[in-house]
Amino acid sequence: MTIKPIKNKKDYQEALKRLEVIFDSKKNCPEGDELEILGILIEKYEDEHFPVGFPDPIEAIKFRMEQMGYTQTDLAKVVGLKSRASEILNKKRKLSLDMIRLLHDNFNIPTEVLIQAY
Repeated sequence: MTIKPIKNKKDYQEALKRLEVIFDSKKNCPEGDELEILGILIEKYEDEHFPVGFPDPIEAIKFRMEQMGYTQTDLAKVVGLKSRASEILNKKRKLSLDMIRLLHDNFNIPTEVLIQAY
């Protein structure tokens, strides 16, 4: 087992290739330990070089509605009026602090996502 830091794209590609080879290794054996450590190194490199930001707040609402099988009427029950729900989904109305709280509580969308500018 030769493990080294992932410093560049070449190291990253080599680490991914090695990960594929040892992917099905059992825990508590040398290859299993290597797999665990290599996974941590790859994750750290990806977090630094390929950061994933938060989704657009309105897209997050639409996505959660789809996941939960909710309609615009269900959103209206949370934000007050069907016309308000339409304005929100069409980005014609900004989310207020109260709406953000309600959406967080009812749709379980992280507030960090909902407070972003759009």
